[in-house]
Amino acid sequence: MTYRPARSRLTTAVLTAAVAGALAISASPASASTSSGYISGADTYTDDWGDEGNISQSSHASSNATCLWQQILWAEGAVEQDGSKFDKADIDGVFGPNTYRATMNLQDRWPLKSVDGIVGNATWGYAGGRLSFYDYATEYGGGLILTYTGAENYFYLVRAANGRYFFWEGSSTDSGAYKWASYTSRTCG
Repeated sequence: MTYRPARSRLTTAVLTAAVAGALAISASPASASTSSGYISGADTYTDDWGDEGNISQSSHASSNATCLWQQILWAEGAVEQDGSKFDKADIDGVFGPNTYRATMNLQDRWPLKSVDGIVGNATWGYAGGRLSFYDYATEYGGGLILTYTGAENYFYLVRAANGRYFFWEGSSTDSGAYKWASYTSRTCG
């Protein structure tokens, strides 16, 4: 059974992160690119990820963006290099051999033209199509709480009012914290 935090617990955790100063909200949404430093979007969330930067063994290989991608691999039940499924213990923010192999496995299962182990526009875009609306994060002036639904699991993430994505890193025991989906820092894992 997949852990699903109560809506009030999710809202409390989001509010706590804001109070702690973890979120710096701007007045307008940021455009998606590695130059902004974050996985981000604007307007409707349904097409946010189609223009994200690459992550791979040689690009942003140690980052929270990789950590978010690894959560996607876990949700999809992707298979890693030893033939086992990518699991929560594999989520460390490092794009190593297991993440590379699981990425290729997932790209092969999805209708993508390239199976190269690089998470680029097409791969991010297809993953973004699996996002669905869960609730409004009113604490962020209209931010969105979204659900990523994979083939085997799901998880929640938030697109703050400034367009930047952040995700919950933790276990089913409520321990953990929200982490920005940053290309330039690794605070997860």
